[in-house]
Order: sequence, then structure tokens, then C-alpha cells
Amino acid sequence: MNADPSTSSAPPSPPQPARRGRLLFWLAIAIAAAIAGAVVGHRVFSPQPASDQAVEALYRTELPDADGKPIRMEALRGKTVVVNFWAPWCGPCVEEMPDLTALHKEYQSRGVEFVGIGIDSASNIREFVQKVPVAYPLAVAGFAGTELTRSFGNAAGGLPYTVVIDPDGVVRMRKMGRVMPDELRAVLPKG
Repeated sequence: MNADPSTSSAPPSPPQPARRGRLLFWLAIAIAAAIAGAVVGHRVFSPQPASDQAVEALYRTELPDADGKPIRMEALRGKTVVVNFWAPWCGPCVEEMPDLTALHKEYQSRGVEFVGIGIDSASNIREFVQKVPVAYPLAVAGFAGTELTRSFGNAAGGLPYTVVIDPDGVVRMRKMGRVMPDELRAVLPKG
């Protein structure tokens, strides 16, 4: 009995050289695209150098707190300052607030000042502080505060963004994303 060739179960034939070549071509394209995406992502989301005028612009700034009382950044001149740009709707911002409050208490006697600059409305910040106590001053910059973060090298405008300025007005650290206590301790005064 002759078997019908259309119903035989012969093993699949190996890929043809042209088909294999196309597969390798698209694989190479995918790898190149992934590498390019990683490079672009790194450049966009990594802090850029702070502008020469960023620290002076900060010191010339006066922002209200959530109750409308002015916070004069000039009062921070000559001290080590940790500036944390944040928003109540930003998950990593909220997660780092207890650590920043603890560090503020730990370093307060060493002349280190902490200030949070909220990229949101006064009412949202006031509501947030009722739920999550914060021991250092919180200024309200609204969404216009993103321009101040950009002057400190935050090209992407992402949050949280933390900057450490030494007493001489030199930016010692810039960090996009949640900052960890040990990262700050590494650049803050030792004793």
C-alpha cells in the first residue's frame, strides 16, 4: 500500500539558508535597538551637570510653605543643604520621606539643612503632611518647580530628585530616583 505523500509525517526540514539569514538580520536589529534604547535612556535619566547659576538661583528663591508662609532659600547659604524635589503623587518620593526625616534629625546638629520642594499644589501638600509627618521645611513650587530641578541637571524632569550643596555652594551630589540613607551619609559632614 502506497502512502499518500500529503499525509505523511516526515520530520520538518531544517531552515533554509535565506530564512536563517533573515532571522539573524532581525535579531541583530533587535539587539541594536535595545542597546540604543539603553544608551538613550541612560543619557536622558542620568543627572546632567548642574548649571553654573543653579545654586544662586535657588538661594534667590522664596517659596511658600503649604500654609502660605514664605521660605527664604537665602537662609540656607553657608550650610550643607539637602534639597529634595518631590510630589505627593510620586510613589518613590513618598517612600523616601521617612528616611529623609530621620536623616534630618540625625544631621540637624551638624549644620545640615533639609528642604523639600513640592511639585504640586499647597492643598495637596498640606493633605499629604497630615498623613505623613515631615520634620523639615516643605516649600510649594507647583509644576513650575520642574524648571528649578532642570537647572540642577534633571533633564528628564523626573521625581524624586535630590541635590546636596556644600557650604561653599558647590553641588556635591545629584540623584534621580529614590535616594538611600547611605548615599546621603557618604556626602554629608562626618561629625
